[in-house]
This record gives sequence, structure tokens and C-alpha cells, in this order.
Amino acid sequence: MAKLTPEEMWERMLTGDWPRLQRIRRMWGALPSPPRCKLCNAPFRGPGGVLMRAIRYGPSTLNRRLCKWCIRAAHKHPGGAEIEISILFVDVRGSTAIAEKMLSEEFSRLMSRFYGAAAEVIDDWDGIVDKFVGDSAVALFIPGFAGSDHAANAIAAARGLLEQTGNDGPEPWIPVGAGVHTGRSFVGTVGEGDARDFTALGDTVNTTARLTALAGAGEILVSAEAATAGGLDTTGLERRTLELRGKDQTVDAWVVNGST
Repeated sequence: MAKLTPEEMWERMLTGDWPRLQRIRRMWGALPSPPRCKLCNAPFRGPGGVLMRAIRYGPSTLNRRLCKWCIRAAHKHPGGAEIEISILFVDVRGSTAIAEKMLSEEFSRLMSRFYGAAAEVIDDWDGIVDKFVGDSAVALFIPGFAGSDHAANAIAAARGLLEQTGNDGPEPWIPVGAGVHTGRSFVGTVGEGDARDFTALGDTVNTTARLTALAGAGEILVSAEAATAGGLDTTGLERRTLELRGKDQTVDAWVVNGST
């Protein structure tokens, strides 16, 4: 069998078509307990977590959603592949005004609670927390780990986060808006030396960010591409044609809120 190129290896891993990784995920999946490495499925808690830490499979300090072994492997084989993924952005609405009315310590605790809620919901739907940036959370739903229903999972995670933050009712403890988009993106390790990270790059990421910026508190803007890929039932949903900053073409999106 011909040796895989780094790009072929990345593509198979990210699309779930690499038998070696599938075997590793099944093996580690038999050990308790979650949370787990989003790539190899190594457990981080319980008896399995103790074993993983003993053999240096514990959570990486560079990305707590990945284990040290997977981070080392990614650095050893830098690169990535362009694949179809779904992306979720969640943004706190009016964070500047909220911060002005609170002590900095109180605002920090509020944001920490938001980050924790986002991480929990994203984990539940097999997403990977890409980053927390200021008042936003970014998550990747990659076929190799979220499955073929990655778009549906991203939409479900967005809905779950509206519920977790109380945005499905009249008095949320923090107001958030979200955007979900599906498209092709480069996924892999970027950067050099110690400044490397596992992330996604490209127009799909930028479109999701611009989409989220137009979502009101308690709203999820689901692009037409994500709605189609995720099998979203659009009956009764509002459809918007949006002009996104920096893009020449308009984007069609469906509006989902806590009650729909």
C-alpha cells in the first residue's frame, strides 16, 4: 500500500476515513469517562483519564479539547486538508454596555460562566471549541468527529446554547446571538514553531463570523447551506437575504430562536 502524503492523511482523519484512527477511537472509547480528546477519543476523567495521564495522553495545555499525543502528532505532521465542515459562532450581544454596568471582576465571572456553558454544549454535540475570543465562542463541527450530521449538530448546539443562557425565554442571564454556516474550509495546524494551533481557515469561517454579527439577541442565523446540509425544518421560519461586510454576494439565512 502506498504511503499516504500528509494532506491525504489529514483528509482521511478529518473525514473519518482513516481506519487507524477509527480503531484508536473505538479502543479509547471503551474506557471511562468524558470529556474526551476530540480527535483520538482518549478519556480525560475517571479511571481512563488516570491511565491516559500516566502514558502522557492527558489534556494539552495548548488546546484543552485535544490530548498531548494528538497535539504532538499534529506538530510532527503539520498541514491539513480542505474539507466541508460546519462552523458555529456565538457572540454576546451588547457586551460593552454590560461591562460598563458591572465591576470588572463581576464581568469576568459572567464571561467565564458563558465560556463554560458554550464548552459544555459544544462538547455534547461533538464539536470542537476552536477558540474563545473576547465575548465570542467559535466551534468547529468536523465530519470525522461530529459525523455526517455535522451541520445538524452545529444547529442543535446553537439551540442548546440559547437554552443554557436563558435566551429561549424573556430574561436571559446573558444575551447571545449565533450564526451557523456550512462550507469548505482548510482544517489543520497553522503557524510555526511553538505558535501552532489546530483551527480552520477560509471564507467559510469569515462568512460565519459576518453572519453572527447580524444576529440579534436570542437569534440564530442559519445559512441556507447549513440549513440544507442539516435538514433544518424551515416551516414557519423567517428567511432573510443579508449583505455581509466584505462580501460582494448576499447570503440567504433562516432565523431560528429559542421558541422555534
